[in-house]
Amino acid sequence: METILGIDYPTLWYLVVGLLFSGYAILEGFDYGAGAWHLFLKKDLSRRIAINAIGPLWDANQVWLIIGGGALFAGFPVMYATMLSAMYIPFMLFLMLLVLRSAAIKFRSAEDMTWWRKTWDIIYFISNTLIAFLLGVVLGNVLQGFELGENLTYQGGIFFSFLSPYAIMVGLTTLSIFMTQGAIFLLLKTEGRLHARLTFLLKKGMIFFIISFAVTSLYTLTFLHGVTDKFKENPVFFVLPILAFLAVANVPRLVSKKKYANALVFSSLTMAFLLMLVAFQLYPVLLPSTIDPKYSVTIYNAASSQKSLGIMLTIVAIGAPLLAGYFLFLYKTFHGKVKLDDTSY
Repeated sequence: METILGIDYPTLWYLVVGLLFSGYAILEGFDYGAGAWHLFLKKDLSRRIAINAIGPLWDANQVWLIIGGGALFAGFPVMYATMLSAMYIPFMLFLMLLVLRSAAIKFRSAEDMTWWRKTWDIIYFISNTLIAFLLGVVLGNVLQGFELGENLTYQGGIFFSFLSPYAIMVGLTTLSIFMTQGAIFLLLKTEGRLHARLTFLLKKGMIFFIISFAVTSLYTLTFLHGVTDKFKENPVFFVLPILAFLAVANVPRLVSKKKYANALVFSSLTMAFLLMLVAFQLYPVLLPSTIDPKYSVTIYNAASSQKSLGIMLTIVAIGAPLLAGYFLFLYKTFHGKVKLDDTSY
C-alpha cells in the first residue's frame, strides 16, 4: 500500500475529508448560528444588519461543503453510497433547507411589504435552525452506528429511524454550539442596541450549550459501547478531551471580558477538538455496523484505488494553499462592523 511519511493513502484522505468538514462546521457554523437567532432580534433594522454580517461570507463558506462532499465521494465512494441510503431523508431535508435559506437571504429585502419580510424571516430562522440540528443528527447516527449487513448494505428503517434519542441530543448540542458561535460573530460585527441585545442572547446560548453538551457527553460515556476503549489503549490521546474541556471553559471567560475575537477562536477550537475526538474514536471505521463489526464501512473497504487517491492528494497539495489564501483575503476584506448601504440585503 502506498504511503507518504509512513501514512497510507486512505488514512491521509480520511484526514483531508475530516479537515474539510471541520472547516465547514467552524465557518458555516456561525452563519447557521446567526440565522438561528434571527427571530430573537425584534427590529427589522437589526435583522437586516444580522443578515448583512454574513452577507459576503455565507456562500463562500459553503465551498467547504461542496469540496468536502466531493472529496468524500471521490475518496470513499462506498461510504458515500451507504451513507445516502441510511440518511436519505435528513440529506434531502438538508438540501431543501439550504435552498430555502439562500432564497430567504436573497429575497427578504426585495420588497417592502411587512408580510413579505416576516415570511422570509420565519423561513430563514427555521431553515438555519433545522440545518444545524440535522447536521448534528447525522453525526449522532454515525457515532451510534447503522444497521449494516452483508455487502455493506443498509438494512434499517427509512423515514424516522434517524431520529433516535441520542441523535436528537447530538443535534441539539450542535445547534447550541452553532448558536453560541453565531452570537459571538455577530457581536464582532455590530454595535449599539443590537450589540447589547446580542450580549444578552449570547449568555442564553452559552447556557444552552453547556447543558446540552454535559447531557450528551454523560449519555455518550454511559451508553455508547467502547467509546473510551481507544483512549485506554493510547492514554496520550486523553489530551484531546482535556483540550476540548479547556476550550469550552475558556469561551465564557473571554466573553465576560468582552474579548469576542478570542472567544470566537476558542469556540472554533471547541468544535475542532470535538470533531477530532469523533475522528479518533471511529478510525479506521467510517460507518459502524450495529449488526456485526465485520460489516462496518472502513477507510480500507470503502476507498478508491491507490492511484486515484495519489492523484487527488497531489491536487490537494496544490489547491489547499490557494483555498487558504482566498479565505484569508475574504475575511480580511470584510472585517469590521456592518454598515447598511444600497448594496445591502
